[in-house]
Amino acid sequence: MLGAFAASLLTVTPTLPAQAARFFRISGPAATTITAFRPDGTLVWSNALAGTNYTVQTCLSLPGGTNWVDYVQLPVTNGVNTNRVIDLNPPSGMALIPAGSFTMGDNLDGDTSAQPLHTVYVSAFYMDKYDVTYALWQTVYNWATNHGYGFDYVGSGKAANHPVQTIDWYDCVKWCNARSQMEGKTPAYYTDATQTVVYRTGEVDVDNNSVKWNSGYRLPTEAEWEKAARGGASGQRFPWGNTISESQANYYSYNGYAYDLSNTGYNPTFATGNYPYTSPVNYFAPNGYGLYDMAGNVWQWCWDWYGDYSSSSLTDPRGPTIGQYGSIRVLRGGGWGDYAIICRTANRHYGYPAGEDGNMGFRSVLTPGQ
Repeated sequence: MLGAFAASLLTVTPTLPAQAARFFRISGPAATTITAFRPDGTLVWSNALAGTNYTVQTCLSLPGGTNWVDYVQLPVTNGVNTNRVIDLNPPSGMALIPAGSFTMGDNLDGDTSAQPLHTVYVSAFYMDKYDVTYALWQTVYNWATNHGYGFDYVGSGKAANHPVQTIDWYDCVKWCNARSQMEGKTPAYYTDATQTVVYRTGEVDVDNNSVKWNSGYRLPTEAEWEKAARGGASGQRFPWGNTISESQANYYSYNGYAYDLSNTGYNPTFATGNYPYTSPVNYFAPNGYGLYDMAGNVWQWCWDWYGDYSSSSLTDPRGPTIGQYGSIRVLRGGGWGDYAIICRTANRHYGYPAGEDGNMGFRSVLTPGQ
């Protein structure tokens, strides 16, 4: 049954700047009523059944017909609820990923590394709408190297509005700290669990206890990344659905997969000049949360050590405390040279934190209130 639509119209949606309005409704085991939509993007709704799950759905035009899509899943403990579902004035270049639950992993294509499926609750956070661009990387890098930071690689990019690449995990972590300090924020990463010495130089295998999780810019956890990449939808191969084509992402297409609708190899629009064949970060359509390139273009470094999934329900997981398969960190999203199966939302990859390549980039996240 679907909740009432009272006060569900927004007059502006910055995460989807081409749209003038967005509508929300609530689906669940009993009818609910949206009683208010606050200026900060918070839904207030009532008549919920405690101990059940509801789904906020969204569309961009009315009448809704069949164009309603899932936006965020909400475990409910009270009859009256307040949930912030959108931010009308997010930090520049970022989008709000609303708090809620999702099913992590998939069983669509026999990928055992993405199993078992398990429920994860993730608190709200902001994520960069785009892969960190070469221009943004250089701005922070130049500030950082004049303020006591040292990096393993200078980084590179095919153009200013293409993603930075040829950087390792250590570089990304230090860069996040530098971005925080450059903007007057408290850094997230420290050299040990006392959290007194800001991580600026060298190759330090920062652990979970050496992170101020609610301070400054940082890499997304693997769970944060997958929740954000899904854009509110569940059970799909890709952020937009179950098939992929070169009009939707920058990847290596061929007819070996029934769900790959293209067969051109490298995306011909971007397979020019020398490697890498990256694309501008805002070339393809965004997902349901307003995020671009969550499939293809460049791999994205995540925080976690790589390890096996648990079947248990989790809240804000941060991955294994040590690498279960050696000193390797998680990479997500696939890149410009990868097959469709590798660009699936649930696909998991890994790399040595000191490794770099022309298809490895990243984006950062920020806790609300920073």
